[in-house]
Amino acid sequence: MAAKIATRPLTAEERRRVEASVRRLPYYRPRLRISAGQGLDERGLHAAAFVPRRHIVVAGGLLARSAELRRILYHEIFHFVWTRLGNPLRLSYEDVLRRERCEGARGELGWSAEQGKSALSAADVRGRSRRWREYVCESFCDSAAWFCLGGRPHHEEWTLRPRFRRRRRHWFSTSDVLPRLQAIM
Repeated sequence: MAAKIATRPLTAEERRRVEASVRRLPYYRPRLRISAGQGLDERGLHAAAFVPRRHIVVAGGLLARSAELRRILYHEIFHFVWTRLGNPLRLSYEDVLRRERCEGARGELGWSAEQGKSALSAADVRGRSRRWREYVCESFCDSAAWFCLGGRPHHEEWTLRPRFRRRRRHWFSTSDVLPRLQAIM
């Protein structure tokens, strides 16, 4: 992100909503700094994660919408998990996506992954280009948020077909991902 994002501390009510949202996330103990971002809405962003600084910035307008706040906040938190997964688990998730692609899966479990998926070429996938790796990360974060929300069937951004959702649910259920939320420091 080229331009700097202006931030402000959360109000007491915003902090209460954020704490209520993350309290529902299994294993997670709040250790990240979360603040409100000014101008994110105008850029078409709901939130941004700054992994090296252990900081999440949430668009002010999102802080008043609890269900969406939880979904977006979970997505951003999982960016921190992704960086700590290690190559074997990342490659395992990548294999799930590669298999979906071979089977012609359309749709995704979030707008950010959907946007990345639509921009991919066969060469991106074959060569594991930066575009492919960024898509895999966004897909992981969107899918993790969906999984932690109980895999509810309805949201306008959840366009992935049920059979592929079941495969992703299985991957998250059998991988060692959720306990890694404890390691976010």
